[in-house]
Amino acid sequence: MTESTSPFLAVLKPHLSDIGAFTVQRSLPSLAFKTVGPFIFFDHMGPATLPPGQGMDVRPHPHIGLATVTYLFDGEIWHRDSLGSDQRITPGAVNWMTAGRGIVHSERTPPDVRERGGDVHGIQTWVALPRADEETEPSFAHHDAASLPDIFLPGVHMRLILGEAFGEKAPVKVFSPIFYLAVEMEPCAAFVLPPEYEQRAVYTVQGEVTVNDEALPEHRMGVLAPGGDARIVAGEKPARLMLLGGAPLDGERFIFWNFVSSSRERIEQAKADWTAQTMGKVPGETEWIPLPERKQSAT
Repeated sequence: MTESTSPFLAVLKPHLSDIGAFTVQRSLPSLAFKTVGPFIFFDHMGPATLPPGQGMDVRPHPHIGLATVTYLFDGEIWHRDSLGSDQRITPGAVNWMTAGRGIVHSERTPPDVRERGGDVHGIQTWVALPRADEETEPSFAHHDAASLPDIFLPGVHMRLILGEAFGEKAPVKVFSPIFYLAVEMEPCAAFVLPPEYEQRAVYTVQGEVTVNDEALPEHRMGVLAPGGDARIVAGEKPARLMLLGGAPLDGERFIFWNFVSSSRERIEQAKADWTAQTMGKVPGETEWIPLPERKQSAT
């Protein structure tokens, strides 16, 4: 009898961290896989219920060489940046911030939401930019939920956040072949993820699914083997997933704190620029997060 072949190259268990207001589970980067397509960072925030008077306060901090993507299931986040952008993000919409040569932003709970309290639950990712675009001009774009393509299959609702998949194309301007979908599945529903991209992964936000008959538990990222269909089936309860991937990055990337680059020297320059406070400021804010004091090397 021939042994079955796993659909996964690896199943990633996230690292947990407490950022004060709630817990964050980080699946990328990991020891087994630093990236999946251009995705180099994947954080699952919450779910959490914040009491009245409490909220998230991520003070102004910098980025280079990447684009950030925020997608919420519950709650609201107030984004402000050094370009003058001032934007709330609500469930189902997309905030896409291209850092390029450098941007500074803050992320906070809006004052009215903080006053009454409420839920927070979502995914934040970083997409590494191609070498040719690492130093592009920074920019910010917001796309309402109604502008993103919805894909309906029996018992399955998908929202295309980035790139192209299932014959649809998202309006977000991207820099390389990519796909990113939020998926809701009714109990026992099923669909097939085709091998359109070389690198693909499935993350279980809620519930449990099987992929080609192999279980993928809640809060795990299954990195799929290249080629071949992946048949995804929900269990006895509803499931919520994120599907992500794309073309492999065009070379190695180094990471230090919030900086991503193909050049170690560029990261050292960004560290010096941030320490000197020459990367820009968020209008109306005087706080900022200092460069980490602990010794780190770009890895």
